[in-house]
Amino acid sequence: MSAVKFGLDRVLEDAGLRRPLAGRRVALLAHPASVTRDLTHSLDALAALPELNITAAFGPQHGLRGDKQDNMVESPDFIDPVHRIPVFSLYGEVRRPTAAMMDSFDVLLVDLQDLGCRIYTFITTLRYVLEAAARHGKAVWVLDRPNPAGRPVEGTLLQEGWESFVGAGPMPMRHGLTMGEMARWFIATLGLDVECEVITMQGWQPASAPGYGWPLGERSWINPSPNAPNLSMARAYAGTVMLEGTTLSEGRGTTRPLELFGAPDIDARALIADMRSFAPEWLAGCVLRECWFEPTFHKHAGKLCAGVQIHVEDPAHYDHAAFRPWRAQALAFKALRRQQPDYPLWRDFAYEYEHDRLAIDLINGSPVLRQWVDDPAARACDLDALATADEAAWRETRSPFLLYP
Repeated sequence: MSAVKFGLDRVLEDAGLRRPLAGRRVALLAHPASVTRDLTHSLDALAALPELNITAAFGPQHGLRGDKQDNMVESPDFIDPVHRIPVFSLYGEVRRPTAAMMDSFDVLLVDLQDLGCRIYTFITTLRYVLEAAARHGKAVWVLDRPNPAGRPVEGTLLQEGWESFVGAGPMPMRHGLTMGEMARWFIATLGLDVECEVITMQGWQPASAPGYGWPLGERSWINPSPNAPNLSMARAYAGTVMLEGTTLSEGRGTTRPLELFGAPDIDARALIADMRSFAPEWLAGCVLRECWFEPTFHKHAGKLCAGVQIHVEDPAHYDHAAFRPWRAQALAFKALRRQQPDYPLWRDFAYEYEHDRLAIDLINGSPVLRQWVDDPAARACDLDALATADEAAWRETRSPFLLYP
């Protein structure tokens, strides 16, 4: 089987592919996981090509080089000390590139490793740069990378009016697209008139074990954001990201963030038992384990938490097609609400600079999940019916934009 080649690999190897860039000013939107097979950062690798004129770079949330640990910590603009070009932050003073930023290039290369989850802000940044490119007559090239969560689809669709920096459009939580495919969908959905080229991968096989989306054993995993340390996190993230809208710790401040959850005042063993009794079919494909952890920072810092870890790495227990992280996490909320009806579960704070709407609703793109958790009469089949319909609709919607068999 031939090794998978990412879009960046192909641009670096094939002079013919990059010939249209000759004589044009080129910018790069990248982050710490934007690396070649030998782990050279894409900015350094592209700048080493004598025929490319790299005039600017852009960093998304957490920065071009990945300097910000927590959510909602802004990055400044700076001059790259090696290449002496401006590096503009798209998670600082602005979220959308300004006219002055757009004036620094003719073609923007987008080389971002995504996690396959709607809430991951790199896809919102992709939308914003495509819209800006359409307005300013610039070209965008997406150097495609794998979706490590693979092709499965899960969750309710973001509802109209619920767009935000963690909700770029009407897609489910787990969308199953690559960044290149996402760009094609944005252009069609938003009716953008923009020159956009997707440099596709070669040999990507999202249905193949053991990686099911990530070329496990072929490529090093680099954190695309500080709390995305491994493939297990990427698999669980479409569910565990909802913990950001709750008072439960999502494991930030531990070595397994977004693979486990807990709090000092819950009974993890009883929680797992109640999850299994309420909707056992929602726990297929993974193993839940009772655990204890003490976050060093973030929620419940320095306190011993009773917790649950979601295990998705053992091939004997992990079933990629059966594992449904969004339902599994929703089930944990439901079980906790049934055990402790007055538990202060929903965290009320300014999430991604939104002050008027609860974080859990912003994350889910509607109040549907929270209302289901809080309704004592709501059954598993009620949420399942809503999600199943939305998932089927999304599979049909995304079909024309898929670039890989």
